Amino acid sequence: MPDMYKKYKEEVVPAITKELGYKNVMQVPKLQKIVLSCGINTDADRSAFTEAQEQFTAITGQHAVITKSKKNVANFKLRIGQNNGVMVTLRGPRMYQFLDRFVHNATPRIRDFRGIPTRGFDGSGNYNMGLDDISVFTEVDLEKMKNDLGLNITFVTSAKTNEEAKALLTLLELPFKK
Repeated sequence: MPDMYKKYKEEVVPAITKELGYKNVMQVPKLQKIVLSCGINTDADRSAFTEAQEQFTAITGQHAVITKSKKNVANFKLRIGQNNGVMVTLRGPRMYQFLDRFVHNATPRIRDFRGIPTRGFDGSGNYNMGLDDISVFTEVDLEKMKNDLGLNITFVTSAKTNEEAKALLTLLELPFKK
């Protein structure tokens, strides 16, 4: 099992149980999945989608999926079924491995990093954040990158409130701004 999962079981569950006053261990919120996504301009050449797919696969260790449009949007020159991005959903051990690499390897490499903003909570216990550049991940080969890619990361938790989710993610070592 990944180190972050061991940390969750051995340190986070007892700490949150004590901090939030849960009577049962099953009440403790947990990380359900991490979704990584990226929107790509549809005017870009078709190789941009395969490049993004390869980079996401390298970062996560899981095959990335090219997403397609579900609606026509005239302002974006978008038609139904047209490619518009790349995404990966991580669960289980791969999710904890990615979280470990993100917290310990990627965030220290972000230029002028002062912490992750706390305004990304959605009111129901999930947290969203974005990165301007995926080159902070050590798995990305900068020689092969032709296009700059950003990254949206969504941490989906079983927490009912933002406070529970923030307590969980803070104990899982996400470096929030003070």
